[in-house]
Amino acid sequence: MTWTLTPERFDAPDAARLLRDYYDELASRYWKRQATEAEIDEGLTDDGVDRLAPPTGRLVVGRFDGVAASCVGVFLDRATATAELTRVYVRPAFRGTGGGGLLMAAAEDVAREAGMRLLRLDTRSDLVEARGLYAKHGFREIPAYNDGPYADHWFAKEL
Repeated sequence: MTWTLTPERFDAPDAARLLRDYYDELASRYWKRQATEAEIDEGLTDDGVDRLAPPTGRLVVGRFDGVAASCVGVFLDRATATAELTRVYVRPAFRGTGGGGLLMAAAEDVAREAGMRLLRLDTRSDLVEARGLYAKHGFREIPAYNDGPYADHWFAKEL
């Protein structure tokens, strides 16, 4: 059983489904109830995902034995040589198989290839697993760099 990770368009069928599942899980955890299809649609409307295409970003899709199972987005700010991780997601059935670490490595590769020197992200307090993943892969907690309504923790890693 193997993972493969490849850049894909955010609107490709597998990528779009992964992004929808990502938003569904985030919203459902936040609201402590299952998000409705209408709420997911609303949340995905004008969410900036179109920036995950060259030259402003990249979306990487991970497949486990050919099945779309994970994704990570990387926004690129060439003016500051800073990349920002977003939409880090591994479908529940594929957690514990090493996919999260491979996503982190792929995101770092995307950022380095684009000439970025810093990789950062924000996350929520309830996403304990994600915070553990970031710390495990060398991200350190930093002071807030934005005032996002769902940002409770901020992390960065020098590249």
